[in-house]
Amino acid sequence: MGNVIRVQHLNYTYPEAKQQALTDVSFDVSKGEWLAIIGHNGSGKSTLAKNLNGLLAPESGTVQVAGMTLSEETVWDIRAKVGIVFQNPDNQFVGATVADDVVFGLENRGVPRPEMIKRVDEALDRVGMTAFADREPARLSGGQKQRVAIAGIVAQRPEIIILDESTSMLDPAGRQEVLGVIRELKDELGLTVLSITHDIDEAAEAHRIILLNDGKINEIGTPSEIFSHGMELLRLGLDVPYSEKLKDALAQRGIAMPKDYMDNERLVDYLWTLHSTM
Repeated sequence: MGNVIRVQHLNYTYPEAKQQALTDVSFDVSKGEWLAIIGHNGSGKSTLAKNLNGLLAPESGTVQVAGMTLSEETVWDIRAKVGIVFQNPDNQFVGATVADDVVFGLENRGVPRPEMIKRVDEALDRVGMTAFADREPARLSGGQKQRVAIAGIVAQRPEIIILDESTSMLDPAGRQEVLGVIRELKDELGLTVLSITHDIDEAAEAHRIILLNDGKINEIGTPSEIFSHGMELLRLGLDVPYSEKLKDALAQRGIAMPKDYMDNERLVDYLWTLHSTM
């Protein structure tokens, strides 16, 4: 598939800052891909997300989305292609009810009312929130609030969804709930997903991972390639997958462990096989 996003030599510096927030960042994203962008706090993840849809203007370099180069002339067309789900859903709510909130973006775009009603109903159904259409958003759980935020984006029918630390305020159950919705929507609608996160488990959902460090790309690779660095990720201010922590602990006790990355399921299979040969 072709590239839906192309970033070339992107640089950005915040006003009055002494150091660049992004330095010579270049990467492509294929249509339908799930790309995770990870890094420690302050590594430039959210700054990069905001440069992709014109919330921030690049200092230099180019950003292309769906074949359009980001500029003052194209920024609104690009924003129609890109939806962002932010960290705190309460900051995105504007409606008195769930349905009112989902319809808000469509009203701003002048979508005819019959089409609006159809899109709101479809979006709420897709995220499993139809029964909550008349509820106040403030009375929902964290996972439910993020589902509503996602519905508001899906109703606008973007090609790309950016999750900007969207699960960081949720408990593990809520996190899995939201990621499950995103997986289903991606497969059903053919969406491209960019996940801006410091959560290793969320990053493991991706096809590829960009590892950012102090505004620069440290590495681009598959989850297996990135996580194979194991405990070295701690030096970059990141967590390490549980399976890698367990491998390291077992290796320190003299048990022979493979160097390549294993998710939990593969590690269980390996340990079971190892146990059966002892």
